[in-house]
Amino acid sequence: MNAWLGLNKRQQGTKGEDLAVEHLRANGYRILARNVKSKFGEIDCIAQEGQTLCFIEIKARTSTTFGWPEESVHPQKQWRLIRLARWYLQYKKLDDCPVRFDVISLLLNPDGSLARARIIPGAFEAGA
Repeated sequence: MNAWLGLNKRQQGTKGEDLAVEHLRANGYRILARNVKSKFGEIDCIAQEGQTLCFIEIKARTSTTFGWPEESVHPQKQWRLIRLARWYLQYKKLDDCPVRFDVISLLLNPDGSLARARIIPGAFEAGA
């Protein structure tokens, strides 16, 4: 039975985010915020690894039929995340903070449990 399909989109998102945050913590990330909203959109997760502030996009899927989850972080999505990060840094007055854009890719079993998690540090860069 595919319990994951029995969940609505919001429940799937929350479950995926919970699994991602658990995995990030287990790998040394300190979670600072989740689901940070602005007029530009939403940042899934903001965390700190060492001295680096990490803006993290969370992607989860139950199959690779349409590719790995991380493959859905296309250039337009990257641009949106960069714009959101710039807004956040300005809003929090964080001028000289080292920043990185990470992606965490989750592949889930049909029951919603974690089959594979992959953290991709520095998945893309903001550029100039």
